[in-house]
Amino acid sequence: MQHLTQSRRFPLSQHTIGPFFPADYFLPGDNDLTRVSADAAPTTKGDPFTLTGIVRKEGREPVANAILELWQADSSGRFRHPEDPEADKADPDFLGWGRAWSEGDGAYSFHSVVPGGYDENGQHRAPHLNILVMGIGLMRIAETTLFFPDFPEENAADPVLSVLPEDLRHMLVMRDNGMVDGVRSYGFDFLLRGPRGEETPFFET
Repeated sequence: MQHLTQSRRFPLSQHTIGPFFPADYFLPGDNDLTRVSADAAPTTKGDPFTLTGIVRKEGREPVANAILELWQADSSGRFRHPEDPEADKADPDFLGWGRAWSEGDGAYSFHSVVPGGYDENGQHRAPHLNILVMGIGLMRIAETTLFFPDFPEENAADPVLSVLPEDLRHMLVMRDNGMVDGVRSYGFDFLLRGPRGEETPFFET
């Protein structure tokens, strides 16, 4: 028995697949980008929308407790960030960043306003959402960009979407779910791993 105790090896921290998030990682309203804080009034600029979907892994099994972070421009295509030359003109009542998590069935949701397009490095960016996904078993952050079905011409010319092969570009365009409770609704499901044409396209940054 003593020999077995001495030879037993316990897992080190790097042997346990993370990342792990504390219970207080989220605050009320973290998935609402329209407010700069949970107790602040929402922005009055732009068209509000909700984004809902499911996070799945290989085999299309739902992923619980995945962390999704979303950042975007305001309704005029500006960011509240020092690297934006027009940051001083950005909507002061719009946060532009939010965090959501997936429930046991893999479902997540965000609330925001439709972003404006903008010019970057001499090219026009279509209205879009930048999203990253973190979760247990993901050894690196999965990052992608989602596009609105309302802007097909701008999407076709977007330099980021154009990086993908043409037959995969539709996979980063959100579903139009119509109006839900008086608010425009879009849908997007993530498949973290799967065959070509089914796995969500992610970008290396």
